[in-house]
Amino acid sequence: MEQNFNLIYQTSFENNSFSELQKYCTDLMAKEPVKIFNLLNFSSIPEKLLITIIQNDNLQMSEIQIWKYVLKWGLAQHPELPSNVTNYSKDDFNTLKSTLQQFIPFINFDNLTSKEFLDEVFPYREILPEELHVNLLKTFISLSDPNIKPSDKSKPCITKKVNLGTIDSKIITSQHAELISKWIDRLEITDELTSPYEFKLLFRGSRDGFTRHKFHEICDNKSRTVTIIKVKDTNEILGGYNPIKWESDNVWNITKDSFIFSFNNDRIEDHILSRVMDECKALINSSIMGPSFGDGDLTILRLNYYTRKEYCRSIKSSYEKSIRKTTNNFDVEECEVFQIIDQ
Repeated sequence: MEQNFNLIYQTSFENNSFSELQKYCTDLMAKEPVKIFNLLNFSSIPEKLLITIIQNDNLQMSEIQIWKYVLKWGLAQHPELPSNVTNYSKDDFNTLKSTLQQFIPFINFDNLTSKEFLDEVFPYREILPEELHVNLLKTFISLSDPNIKPSDKSKPCITKKVNLGTIDSKIITSQHAELISKWIDRLEITDELTSPYEFKLLFRGSRDGFTRHKFHEICDNKSRTVTIIKVKDTNEILGGYNPIKWESDNVWNITKDSFIFSFNNDRIEDHILSRVMDECKALINSSIMGPSFGDGDLTILRLNYYTRKEYCRSIKSSYEKSIRKTTNNFDVEECEVFQIIDQ
């Protein structure tokens, strides 16, 4: 099995009945990642598989190893890049940055020593978001011992810039955006509500068209997105966060960081947050539906084969809680998709 791991892993996600095989593959990757990497043609590992591996909390690999493997994979996708990073042009850095942008949020740089950061990460600083790069530099320079990690200190040193500007939305306010930002960072609700991100509008149904085709045309291959919908004839606002890319390849996406939510009665305090439980069914990429979370937990603009019309629904399955009081299908008054950008 190990000799054909790549094929077996991909096959396991082509049929929902292979859930035990999916779990076996995921556990094997977490316990013996180096062995799996050495067995596979590393440069041909699908992006989704590598993301699944590095975001696993039980991964038996140091953070510097994770960084090196991610970098190795990215460089293998572009053999035309110079072998020495000191010879990179701005375009070369942008090429590598575009390839690795989805991996960066899953690397815990706090678990590097300052020596590891300066030797292995700093030469590639141009591929990091500017704010992250600056804060990392400040953090590691401030350490007195090159073998100490920021995570060894009692308080985290890396902070994010606060952006309290307005949000281009017909559905939510900046206060909603601040709360969603806290959920993304897994912060406590009692902490001060200050949004560290820009919510960049990608898609708006009333502007671009209320169809799954338009959603995929605009949002496919975009990572770190928040989908917001206003339910027709109610006071409900529903939504979900996807840390990885939307696509139309009809496969499940695995992540432990997605969540769905609802707001009711125009009150920000009246909300439900529901994080993913079944990571193997966190998100579904499908050409017959728009943004969809879990196995029906929040499905938007799904095609009904009999009526040939699109519908929306929310039925608890793969996430912690129901975000609606009813399981009835519903129509959408407005739908917006935002990309989350570090400031």
